[in-house]
Amino acid sequence: MAADMSRVKVLIVDDNGYMLTILRTILHGFGIKQILESRDPADAFDMVRSDSVDIIITDYQMEILDGLDFVRLVRTADDSPNPLIPIVMLSAYSEKSRVEAARDAGVTEFCCKPITAKEMFAKIAAVINEPRPFIRNKSYFGPDRRRQDPEDSTYKGPERRKGLKSVAPAADDDGGDGIDLSPQGNAA
Repeated sequence: MAADMSRVKVLIVDDNGYMLTILRTILHGFGIKQILESRDPADAFDMVRSDSVDIIITDYQMEILDGLDFVRLVRTADDSPNPLIPIVMLSAYSEKSRVEAARDAGVTEFCCKPITAKEMFAKIAAVINEPRPFIRNKSYFGPDRRRQDPEDSTYKGPERRKGLKSVAPAADDDGGDGIDLSPQGNAA
């Protein structure tokens, strides 16, 4: 990872104090010193609005406001200061439906519990070193959900993106406006 990790500010959102301790210890091991913590997603959203955060790590299942609701707030609330912030979601439940629900809410990376330092490092490295463009359409706002390079795809069906060089023009899933909001893209 090329970034100076001591300058990265991470917000951890988890209602389990033990998990907060584990994550804090892992992040300190990576050299991350600026760590904010919250056991309440509503309070965490206030932290996002009042403090400049670089990465959010949130649990999926929490009381009252769950991780999916929190992610949707960060991504789509009118008063969200940074809807493009990378979000890593943690969950002890890795059923396909939960992973897809997290993806569809706008999560950048998904990490199954029990977490390991190696897996957490891989997720953080991915959001720093390989940022994905953001997509906005009628029903979704978040990182591009497609991970494979369309040029390398063996799929040749009618939905194949033809000659795609830039994600922006063809990246929307259901006919939306296809705006690429990545730092390299045509932010609107």
